[in-house]
Amino acid sequence: MEKNSRARKIVAGAFAAAAGAALIAASASTASASTPASAAADGPASVAPSNSNNKPVHIEVFAPEKHVNAGIQGKGWFVDMELDFPGGHNGLTQSGFSGLQLTGPGVHNNVAPFPGTFSTGHDDRNPGVVVLTSTTNSTTPGFSGPGTNLANLFNITGVTNRTPEETELWDTWLVGAPLAGQDVDTTLTVAEVDDLNHNGIYDDAPDVVKDANNDGKIDAKDLKALGVASNIVTVPFHINGAPA
Repeated sequence: MEKNSRARKIVAGAFAAAAGAALIAASASTASASTPASAAADGPASVAPSNSNNKPVHIEVFAPEKHVNAGIQGKGWFVDMELDFPGGHNGLTQSGFSGLQLTGPGVHNNVAPFPGTFSTGHDDRNPGVVVLTSTTNSTTPGFSGPGTNLANLFNITGVTNRTPEETELWDTWLVGAPLAGQDVDTTLTVAEVDDLNHNGIYDDAPDVVKDANNDGKIDAKDLKALGVASNIVTVPFHINGAPA
């Protein structure tokens, strides 16, 4: 990948911040009724490590960073990530990308200029990605605990590079409700699910990830059992419970 990740993080973060100003009013009740960027650092971008190589898709998570104390009363933290797929004339189609989105709860849900649905489950614009937190609740309608795929809650999806070598998508979520708890340690887990139905498109992410090994946790082991086309990124961090 021939690119400057820090520069792209700055651009995406600025765009996300502008869009986020319109979306920050999200509340838990609004998100549940639907059932359902990161700030640039002065130094080099800190990228969450992955745990596998030699996959056709590569994911980098820029926010949250490992071991940070993120958010305000359980909300206001970001997931900001880059997904690199194979390139070429068919790269965008193969990635599963179905359109640009700028979406959110309430009046922002699935409206122009870049509509996208806003709910739990697989993302209608990036349908192969799985996003989990280890502390996702099961009490809010539409949420099924840590196995809930949170990908369709992402607000911004765009295309940041298209070459013969790679197709790069950028995905950003401003978390508008304390769906993963307050004042709690959690782990973000992100991966691209394999082409399970063999249609040549990465569009097979489940709405809920099952506990495949019956160990009482939903984590990278269960994603491996499901089948992934990418590295699996895990980011342990703390969700701040304090007010502003």
